[in-house]
Amino acid sequence: MFDFLSASFIMKFLKFAAVGLSGLLIDYAFTYLFKEIFKVQKYVSNSIGFTIAASSNYVLNRVWTFESDNPDIALEYTEFLIISIIGLGLNNLILWLIVSKIKINFYLAKFFAICVVTVWNFLANFLITFNQSF
Repeated sequence: MFDFLSASFIMKFLKFAAVGLSGLLIDYAFTYLFKEIFKVQKYVSNSIGFTIAASSNYVLNRVWTFESDNPDIALEYTEFLIISIIGLGLNNLILWLIVSKIKINFYLAKFFAICVVTVWNFLANFLITFNQSF
């Protein structure tokens, strides 16, 4: 009944979270670069950072977290990106709500949005992209 609490599932989530932490650093670095240095609009900058991080996360999750041997890398990567794009939409929505409506600092709100979207990304990739089961 609670197979999703198995050691294997939890280990995959922890690996996914570790990969996500590297993605967080990449995301923040590129968001900062585009927003603060290149003066690109903040939500566009957020999208750029998120997309670059998603691509690096795919490679690390394929190799380390899920140890995928799926020969159809193009399909797998496409599924990962579609899930990430949905996550990006959720990320931007959460970010907009927190920044515009609650008036919290952009980067603090971004951190919260990333935490929420991490759960979505993990479950969707676990079940769809890497075809795992509980």
